[in-house]
Amino acid sequence: MTRVTVWHDGACPLCQREIALMRRLDRRGAIDFVDASDPAGSCPIDRRTMLARFHAREDGRLLSGAAAFAAMWRAIPLLRPLGIAARHPLVLAGLERAYLLFLRIRPRLQSIVRDRVSA
Repeated sequence: MTRVTVWHDGACPLCQREIALMRRLDRRGAIDFVDASDPAGSCPIDRRTMLARFHAREDGRLLSGAAAFAAMWRAIPLLRPLGIAARHPLVLAGLERAYLLFLRIRPRLQSIVRDRVSA
């Protein structure tokens, strides 16, 4: 079984929800989840860079963006077909475009989720 390490923004309400779901789906415990926003947590590169994009390590390679999501998906049996499909360059390119769009609207989505949580 391939171990995957995922770095996430534990201070982001969107990330908190997504990682909570991924933890529930990771029934084999194949993923090590690391909160990159925690100063005590270890980051293989600059923390600010880690928090700007989603990162994962699979087979010793540090991945970011859609490739990191795909690595996480491959470690979860239910999502594995999606992760395998993302190995195709055209699929990965499309997912990366979607991820870049998400990054542009992420601050607004975070604000909406924070407002709902605090209401």
